[in-house]
Order: sequence, then structure tokens, then C-alpha cells
Amino acid sequence: MHIETYGTGNHAWLAIHGWGGSQADFIPLFKRLPADLRLLSVDLPGYGATPKPNHWDLDAIMDDLCRDIEKRDLQNLSLLGFCSGAVLALFVAQRIPGRIARVVMIDPFAYVPLYFRIFLAGTFGRHAYDMTFARPIGRRITTWILRKRQLTDHEFMDSFGRVDHDATLYWLDMLNSAGGVDRFRDVSVPIEIAQGERTFGAIRDSIRAYRALWPDAPVHILRNVGHLSLTRGARQLADIMTKDGREEGNR
Repeated sequence: MHIETYGTGNHAWLAIHGWGGSQADFIPLFKRLPADLRLLSVDLPGYGATPKPNHWDLDAIMDDLCRDIEKRDLQNLSLLGFCSGAVLALFVAQRIPGRIARVVMIDPFAYVPLYFRIFLAGTFGRHAYDMTFARPIGRRITTWILRKRQLTDHEFMDSFGRVDHDATLYWLDMLNSAGGVDRFRDVSVPIEIAQGERTFGAIRDSIRAYRALWPDAPVHILRNVGHLSLTRGARQLADIMTKDGREEGNR
């Protein structure tokens, strides 16, 4: 699995991108981090520089990532997960809790919304996905709708012009089959949540589900930010990462 390293600081963060992204999504954030932080950014299988696996199995992929982490001499490692990558960060924290100091979940999903699950409905779902994400005209129409309705950041669709669409659908299917938030009840490392002020309703519902699981987890509101927190909220995220993680956020 390709992991790009940014910086040489002693305090390491492992960053996991979301559905439709890549490790490069974290570059704007890294540019705002202090020199004592090092960012290791993962290309998940099928994205960026990591090839597609021979078999799409979420547990096997998470096991591979954890083995890669354990091979590295990383002290005081924290995890940063964006969107669906926040769920994957929890899987890592569940598997190797003794290696993880802290988890920051950025605009996390707790479930796959119905408007994404429809893309898994056989031939019809694939056609709907292609019309929405794979074809330039579909991306332009969806961007127009997001802008018109003032939902999240209209640039949300940009990354889907660069992805392997078979891979994104495999990931959607794996995430949809992963189960609910209760599977993370045994995660014991400190958890924080960062939420874009203008994010999707499904993200807000997801955060309520996570707060029911961890009532003491701070929730930081990223002001004037939609779902694209890694660019528009990079400065605010950098501030969260440089704090000790035990402060109360803006709930």
C-alpha cells in the first residue's frame, strides 16, 4: 500500500482519505502543520499509486494497513480520517490500540446513505453511478445542483474525474457491508470529531450516532466549511491537530 510521507517531525499522523479521494487530498493540510508534525498519507487500494487488490475484502485490507504501520518506527502515532476514511481509522484503532495515541475523524460517515446505496443496485445502480460520477456531463449537472441548493462545497465532484470508478464501487459495497457504529464500541483511544458547518445532513446524523457511542468525544465545528474540510478548513484542522486532544470542542 502506497504511503506518502510529508515532513520529518517526531509526532506522526497517519491520514486516510475518503471515498473518491487519494493521499494527495491532505497536501493543503500538511502545508499548514507545524514542523514538529509528520504526515503519512495513504493511497487506499484502487486509488492513487496503490493498485487494486486481487480480492476486495475490507478486513484483509485493514490487516495489511495495520501490518504496514507496525513495521514502521512510529512513536506517538495519531490517526486522521476524512469522510469514509474516518471509519477506516476506527478499524485501525480497533486492531492496534496500543500503537494509537489519538483519532481525529473529519466529517465522518457512520453509514452509507440511501442516495449512495442506490449505486449498488445491479445494472441500474451502475448506470445511475455512471450518469452521476463517471461522465463529465453528470458531474457538471450534480455540481450545478449542489451550487443551486447551497449544499456543501460544489467542488465535491471534482475528484471523481480522476478515480478508477470500478474501485469506488467496490469500496462503496465494502463500506455498506461493514456494519453499524456499535462495532466500534470497544475502541478505547481518545476520539475527536471535526464537522464542516455546512456539511451534508447524513454527516450530521452520523455524528449524532458517534456521539451516542462516545458522549465525551469533542466535536469541533469548522466554520464556513462544507464537506471539503481538507482544503477550506485546513487551517482550523491544523489547530485541532496541534492541541492535546482533550479540550472540549465547539459543540
